[in-house]
Parts: sequence; C-alpha cells; structure tokens
Amino acid sequence: MRIVCAITAGLALAALVAGCGTSTGGDGRTTVVAGFYPLAFAAERIGGSRVDVTNLTPPGAEPHDFELTPQDVARLQNADVVLYLSHGFQPAVEKALGGAHGVKLDSLQGIRLHANGDPHVWLDPVLFAGVVRRIGAALHSPARARRLASELGGVDREYRRGLADCKRHEIVTTHAAFGYLAARYGLKQVPITGLAPEAEPGAETLADLVHRLQRDHVTTVFVEKLVSPRLADTIAREAGASTAVLDPIEGLTEDEADRGDTYFTLMRRNLATLRKALGCR
Repeated sequence: MRIVCAITAGLALAALVAGCGTSTGGDGRTTVVAGFYPLAFAAERIGGSRVDVTNLTPPGAEPHDFELTPQDVARLQNADVVLYLSHGFQPAVEKALGGAHGVKLDSLQGIRLHANGDPHVWLDPVLFAGVVRRIGAALHSPARARRLASELGGVDREYRRGLADCKRHEIVTTHAAFGYLAARYGLKQVPITGLAPEAEPGAETLADLVHRLQRDHVTTVFVEKLVSPRLADTIAREAGASTAVLDPIEGLTEDEADRGDTYFTLMRRNLATLRKALGCR
C-alpha cells in the first residue's frame, strides 16, 4: 500500500512540475513571445503549427513606450523562446527579461548598427534575412527560415529595381527609422526628429528644415500611421509639399490585421509610395 501511495504521490508531483512548464495549453507546441510585430511575424512563418506565438504589442499600439501587463510579464517569463530587440527599443520588455526562463534571443545580435544605435534593421530585407536565420536556429527550423530569407531576397530585388532610377533621393521622415533602408538603396534620410518619434525639434530647427525642403524641391513629407502627423503636416504645409504614409512596420493596425496584411504587404506598399514620391521610372 505504501508503494502504491508513493507511486501515486510521485505521479502527482510530476504532473505538478509539468503544469509549471513553458508550453501553454499542454499541446506540446513551443511557446514564443515576441516584443513586437516583425519578430512575431517571422516566428509564425518559421515555426508554423509547431509554435504558439504571442506578440506583446497589441494591434494599433506604438511599440516603444507601451507598458506590459502582469499577464504579459508572466507570459514572457514562462515562454520557451523570447524574441526581443536591445538598445532600448522596448524598455519594458528588456526590464522583464531578467526573470525569463527560456531562450532569450536579441534580434540585433551580430548586426553592425548605425552610429546612432538605430534598431530598425527589419526595414532592410537583407539585414532582416539574417535575423530570420537566427530565429530559425532558435526554433530548430533552419529550412523554413531559409525559405523565408529567400522571400526577403525577392523583396530586396524589387526594391533595387524599383528605386534604381529616381529623380529625387531624399526622404523626409517623421523620425529616424529608415536609415537602414535608405543606406541599402541609395537614399538619404532627412528625419524631422531623432529615434524617438515623440520628440519635437525647436523652432529654429524646423525653420531650417522647411528652408531645406523648399531649396531641394522636396515634394513629399512622410508620416507614420502609429504616430501623430501634426508636426509633419505643419512642415509639409510650410514647405509647399504633400504628405504620404511611409510605414516603419513596427505593428499592424486592427484594420490591417483584419485584412490579412503582412510584413511583405507593407514593404511592397512602402516601395510603391517611395517610387511615386521620388519620381522613379
């Protein structure tokens, strides 16, 4: 009888330990928590049905400054794999990493960043392909990662062709999110603010910028969908330019999510917007 009880107690303890593991729902899938949309997109494409992916940044939210709920923190700390960006891109996520039990993958690891520490490497499909391969290694799915990287190579070729012959090469942006894209395709980024989209420059800086846009005959000031366009609208009006949306692809809106838009959809939409604004053949 004591032996039976001991076995029963042992089984109960094993079940309790298993219940405290990192696979949600008990379905055996690898649980992945991603700080924001591009990393969640890559994990879903690479892992397929083998992974359960949670994107900590909800649709329509700006990923830099949002706060994690207690449920978010618990989900992150119990996940099998956590995908994040370092360099202060999401301070709340980095703060919660200390208690994470699973694999923690800094998606900027191994990438030579620009001098200003710009983390927006996913806007360069070549650099993003490198991130994808590292995610594939973390999820033990290198073949699926190579296929996704090959698709990114196709986007790179589309950009090279689409931006090869343009009348203009300056892109005036709400904040300095497009440096890697600009460097890859021979463009010059002129940001209204720095890396922080909520920062606002002084009156003298704005006057200088308006003068530069008029001098260089810039026709378009690019705004972002998750950031207020007020400042960009003012500059465009003063400079006699129009505005257009250039997406830093930090997240999907609810409408985009409902439509089934993806990273590839948004990258191709950005290319069409750039070609029109820059007068490309």
